[in-house]
Amino acid sequence: MRMSLFIIAIIVIIIYAFWNGFTDAANSISTIIGTRVLSPIKAVGLAAVGHLLGAFFGVAVATTIGKGIINPELITTHLVVAAIGGGMIWDIITWIPGLPCSESHVLIGGLVGAGIASAGFGVVNFRGVFEKVIIPMIFSPIIAVVITILIVGIVIRLFMGYHQSKLNKYFKNLQILSALFLSVMHGSNDGQKAAGIFAAVLFSYGLISSFHIPVWVIVVTYLTISIGTFFGGWRIVKTIAFKVTNLKPYQGFCAETGAALILGATSRFGLPVSTTHVISGSIVGVGISSHLGAVRWKVARDIVWAWLLTIPASAFFAFILYCAIGIFI
Repeated sequence: MRMSLFIIAIIVIIIYAFWNGFTDAANSISTIIGTRVLSPIKAVGLAAVGHLLGAFFGVAVATTIGKGIINPELITTHLVVAAIGGGMIWDIITWIPGLPCSESHVLIGGLVGAGIASAGFGVVNFRGVFEKVIIPMIFSPIIAVVITILIVGIVIRLFMGYHQSKLNKYFKNLQILSALFLSVMHGSNDGQKAAGIFAAVLFSYGLISSFHIPVWVIVVTYLTISIGTFFGGWRIVKTIAFKVTNLKPYQGFCAETGAALILGATSRFGLPVSTTHVISGSIVGVGISSHLGAVRWKVARDIVWAWLLTIPASAFFAFILYCAIGIFI
């Protein structure tokens, strides 16, 4: 039974990694599809390559997920299956209407809910959750809006004498580079989360002597995420690319660059921020830089509600699922 649960946990982690790439493809390719610089197939191919390259930027986020939310010594396969399964229930609920949901917060909420169900509130590192999850959740989209507005201002000032058609022609090429940059930084942050929980399961079974992220775990999870990215989550791409605001190539470049800078900085400090929050905030920023009316605020409001509910909803479903699984084992 113990080995069977281990195999099930690994399968669930792989499914989560694939789903992470499938849905979060929108975060790194929505802008370049929205500006019609690349076709959807070329865009997801670019994102898949970028996610793989992101594996070379350290494992600080994976370590935070693996041992910064709950004590890794208390992680069991029962808990992992409930955490990921419960979180994915909410993930699917938001995916159906095409709302971009944070895979980071799905996993973190699931770990919190399943952890409480397994050993009570004491098992959760609430200080770590507050400092490394809640605070970045609040401020990362705001910072993304501000930074992107500043980048748009700099670009407009530098290219003030250029005709808009000529400006967009230049930025069609530049946006390919900024989209790749964003995909790499997306991989450096979001790609590590499945690796962190994978390593926690190995540690709980004594298959690694101390908590660390083995190289082969990084390879497996990043390949899986990249495959998921290649298939793409078109419902969410449509929401971010076309429903929040209308994008021109120079705006897409600014949004991608601003989001990539934030993701790179947070990855360096091991902060598992929501890439969904960051890129959506950047897109809102370029919309505001034109005029407030350029942003479709009703869509933005629906996205914000999904963000706010993700952690508590994922925790709730994970708690219920943990208790349900416990009936059968």
